[in-house]
Amino acid sequence: MKQHRWLPIPTDEMAVQQLREALPVAPVFCRLLVQRGVRNYDEAHKFFRPALDHLHDPFLMRDMDRAVARLERAILQGEKILLYGDYDVDGTTSVALMYAFLSGFYHKLDYYLPDRDKEGYGVSQAGVSYAHENGCSLIIAMDCGIKAHDAVARARSLGIDFIVCDHHLPEETLPDAVANLDPKRPDCPYPYKELSGCGIAFKLAQAYSLKQDMPTDEIVHLLDLVVVSIACDVVPMTGENRTLAHFGLEKINRNPRLGLWALVSRSGKSYPLEISDLVFGLGPLINAAGRLGDAREAVRLLLSKDKNSALDHANALVLRNRQRREVDYAMADEARREFLDRPDWQLRKSIVLFNPQWHKGVIGIAASRMTEHFHRPSVILTESEGRAVGSARSVPGFDLYEALQQCEELFYSYGGHAHAAGMQMPVENVAAFTERFESLAQTRLRPEDEHPALDLSAELNFADITPKFWRTLRQFAPFGPHNMSPVFMTRNVVDAGSSRFLDNNHVRLSLRQQGHELVARGIGFGMGDAFRAVQDRPFDVAYTLHEDTWRGEQRLSLYVKAVRPC
Repeated sequence: MKQHRWLPIPTDEMAVQQLREALPVAPVFCRLLVQRGVRNYDEAHKFFRPALDHLHDPFLMRDMDRAVARLERAILQGEKILLYGDYDVDGTTSVALMYAFLSGFYHKLDYYLPDRDKEGYGVSQAGVSYAHENGCSLIIAMDCGIKAHDAVARARSLGIDFIVCDHHLPEETLPDAVANLDPKRPDCPYPYKELSGCGIAFKLAQAYSLKQDMPTDEIVHLLDLVVVSIACDVVPMTGENRTLAHFGLEKINRNPRLGLWALVSRSGKSYPLEISDLVFGLGPLINAAGRLGDAREAVRLLLSKDKNSALDHANALVLRNRQRREVDYAMADEARREFLDRPDWQLRKSIVLFNPQWHKGVIGIAASRMTEHFHRPSVILTESEGRAVGSARSVPGFDLYEALQQCEELFYSYGGHAHAAGMQMPVENVAAFTERFESLAQTRLRPEDEHPALDLSAELNFADITPKFWRTLRQFAPFGPHNMSPVFMTRNVVDAGSSRFLDNNHVRLSLRQQGHELVARGIGFGMGDAFRAVQDRPFDVAYTLHEDTWRGEQRLSLYVKAVRPC
């Protein structure tokens, strides 16, 4: 693992001072607010007090009026509607949300999620055939579809209309759908561009409910599904997403749907849940269905009507996830060994590995693990139906999608964004792609990009961390991209004497700042070796703050990110 670069987040000090004059909070919180783009009292009030009336009018989205009109016509004429979603968390929650919403007043519904191995990502021809064979005349595609030109054209030739609810970047031309709902369309005036796929499905439900003058409760109860998608699809925790996530967490923690309740009970997580519990607790269980089996298992769980069936479905996903982890860890270990066996591995700035025996369902996880371990852009490839199929993850400073554009003549297809992507190519092109990708990494990655950055929000003394401080900091949640849990730094820290090393290189920490008697307690996951290196002398510590339950009592803990000698 590479050493972190400790980098204070650049902050407009004049804006901090202006906020200090406007808000009755400690100066450190004004700094945190400015780092999040909050500049005045009104913006701070909106940030700290999310409200449902902060949500935008769904009819501001291009084609929303057409989508609602087509949905109204389908329901009025008794048409059969197929709900089509991707096989990941965002897609499965989208299908579950739309089914839960529509089934409250309409019953000619079916849903379809593609087989990851046989059909791959997006709207498949097999899915269109399923719709045609089962008498569906309207398909609502969620978390996919904005590039599905061929599938949408074939559906139209068969008398089947499409409503697309997608959040991926569209191409210059859009598919011939009745409605293409995507805030990233260049011609879409919708004010918030970063919704998840499930978030856009929610906006369609919101628009339909407004048109039908339904009670607000008809859609608010769907927000527990929306927050799971927001958390697990790693979209920015800003603006409308933050409002949706706030109320979605409230729903999960107060009155979750049975499927989510069952997942929580089987995940080992305890209430109240935070965003990180959804990402690391519920998300892998939902994803496991599509990785090693049938993604419809996850939808069936989320739509469960009684506790026993919900627990049965949850148990099945726990088993799937256990199998996924065995495959995942074995593949990651094999990939690490294969890379380290290369005589030039230390000189390479990227990782591209191909093994036709690797499981397609977990190559994305393997790519993430390689990037995390080596801090280099990573592409893991396997073989599927005679093609090399890959998943890629990147590091800050290297735009993955832009790099793949420079290799596009080598691909059958590719897609994604700056940090994660996928591609398909002829097997014989893997060697050329490996060298082209490495050349791009050598050119575009600066020396400083080779070490992970640790973005420091503010410097604190342990004495600053009071119950009042925590009550205010807690209001910055829910945390996520662009609103991450702040990383604080404290200088001149020493081991208070009762720190102890745990299994798996973890360490339970007991720390004291020199000149103070207060002892701060925390944990450093994977930090055992780093702590041994500084244990006998003063050091600086970087950490986030969390509230843990210890022997039945709530207490604040430091989650240590890094240490360095003073």
